Amino acid sequence: MRLPLLIVTILFFAGIATDTYIYYALKRYRLGKIPFIVHYSVSAICAILLINIMFMPVRTGSDTMLRAVMWMLYTYLSVYTSKLIFVLFDALSLVPVKFGKKQYRPLSISGAVLGSLWFIAMWWGALFNRFNINVEKVDVKIEGLPPAFDGFTIAQISDLHVGTYGNDTAFISKLVDEINGLHPDMIVFTGDIVNRKAGELTPFTSVLSRLNAPYGVYAILGNHDYGDYVDWPEEQMKKDNLDSLLSQIKSMGWKMLNNSHELVGIGNDTIAIVGVENVGDPPFHTYGDLAKAYPTPSDKRTKILLSHNPAHWHNDISGNKTNNYALTLSGHTHAMQMEFLSISPATFRYEEWGGLYSDGSGHQLYVNIGTGTVGIPARIGATPEVTLITLRHQH
Repeated sequence: MRLPLLIVTILFFAGIATDTYIYYALKRYRLGKIPFIVHYSVSAICAILLINIMFMPVRTGSDTMLRAVMWMLYTYLSVYTSKLIFVLFDALSLVPVKFGKKQYRPLSISGAVLGSLWFIAMWWGALFNRFNINVEKVDVKIEGLPPAFDGFTIAQISDLHVGTYGNDTAFISKLVDEINGLHPDMIVFTGDIVNRKAGELTPFTSVLSRLNAPYGVYAILGNHDYGDYVDWPEEQMKKDNLDSLLSQIKSMGWKMLNNSHELVGIGNDTIAIVGVENVGDPPFHTYGDLAKAYPTPSDKRTKILLSHNPAHWHNDISGNKTNNYALTLSGHTHAMQMEFLSISPATFRYEEWGGLYSDGSGHQLYVNIGTGTVGIPARIGATPEVTLITLRHQH
């Protein structure tokens, strides 16, 4: 299966329309031959990229092919979204002409400047910002938290998507050092360790096995970890892929919580760490069984739930008195890998997409925006996040 033909077709004709407008704009501004040469050259390169993308099998191809598609598509989008910004501003600058006045040139110039800045921002996000690490330190007050856990620290990471890095372990190694340097009591990973296949994890197992915390490293699966993004010739191959992934995670010393829980004790006090398999909103598949993970959810024990998709908290935990989970930790959204001044397009898809949320009745949610990238190999804002959560007793 390749990228949907409709999407590629829309991109192709949108590109033609954009380039046609810019051609006539260049004629209008009489800037000489060089801008035309640059315009034709860039357009030709982008057309070749898009044609190549059209014939690359994303779901059946190799991981190397997938990465190539990501970069080619990103290059195309970086060029044409920048061009589109100029086109929109330039078109607005011509509105006065319709009323017998002169074109408002400052608006056109602003479009050229903003388009250029957006192009720079996209490549800054791809080449630099996706390797920066932001540590968010958050205090979470929990009513009824056992006294021994007052001040207990949990480092949360999510959405590694290690396949995007190929065999390059430099960033993941840097991430591990950053987390270990925080000296958390516990480390949790909230899903999406790979993009599609278990083999992506193989180069990173030795690096990730260095994660260390006194009370262990706990993990759950995310929607990308089940092999759902590959067209497998046989169902057994998909099952074997998942078994391989789970085996590798176990070899790293991580404790998988697949619809299960574990009690963590300090002295006579205990809390429960509960892990549920992926519970998704459409089109993501649901594998989780919360009742199986913890059969008595209304009891008084302090419970921390690991659930990949924050939609699970929104739909099943928030406002539900029978699901007495004091804190849910999720990932999944990536803040759509774009964020500026705490504004992200993810807000149009998820009401809870990044940070700490509360329903006002004892249920809290923290959404980690992840460290990796998928779809586009960049983070424009939405810097890779490590969260250091400190549990506090609410008096």
